[in-house]
Amino acid sequence: MVYTDTHTHFYYETDEGKQAKMLQRCLDNNISRLFLPNVDVSSVGLMFDIVDRWPENFFPMLGLHPCDVKENWQEEIEKIKTAGAGRKIYAIGEIGIDLYWDKTLLAEQLQAFEQQINWAKDLDLPIVIHCRDAFDETYEVLQRLNDDKLRGIFHCFSGTVEQAHKVIDLGFYLGIGGVVTYKNAGLDKVVAQIDLKYLVLETDSPYLTPVPFRGKPNESAYLKYIAEKIADLHQIDVAEVARITTDNSKTIFAI
Repeated sequence: MVYTDTHTHFYYETDEGKQAKMLQRCLDNNISRLFLPNVDVSSVGLMFDIVDRWPENFFPMLGLHPCDVKENWQEEIEKIKTAGAGRKIYAIGEIGIDLYWDKTLLAEQLQAFEQQINWAKDLDLPIVIHCRDAFDETYEVLQRLNDDKLRGIFHCFSGTVEQAHKVIDLGFYLGIGGVVTYKNAGLDKVVAQIDLKYLVLETDSPYLTPVPFRGKPNESAYLKYIAEKIADLHQIDVAEVARITTDNSKTIFAI
């Protein structure tokens, strides 16, 4: 049985000894494939340091997170491209739109999102989308730019069944994390109605810690609790959840 964490900020822990222990806890729980989303210029080096230490387990992405989009976003994207030059990457991400914290830079976020989608198309790579309080804005961009090269993951999906099918119809998978274990979030009712062939697992660690560790820092080893919840919702064995979601991740990332 192999689990895949399609979205973990593992590099936020910078102590090498603690990193090694975190990875060992993952391996002890059959979590051996971990995909690292980039967020800004400063995270590129941290991410590749981990990839270089454990190339069989970690797979990097490049991108500018919407919360890090400022007036100089074009310069920042160019710096990220330069920092990652010559390196193998598996997606452009995480990119998207976030209107939870600040709505004043929506125009810049839209421009940065579109440019990075086109970057992914040029490289024939999937995208990993961050969308918070911005489903309609995000969906409009995806609809407008939709073609046979547009694909990827709608990270941290927490929308309705209707929104889920809109995303799926565009050729995207839904990234399901710790929120599915939260009693009053409602995501469990949505996930119960979505075929597993459209889902991938993620932790978004160190954020969105699943029950029973909610309130504490998240880590990729907790992915198993997300898988167990999904298995319960679909009334299937957790090994089947691991198999299907890992196969989906292989389709998306081509590894």
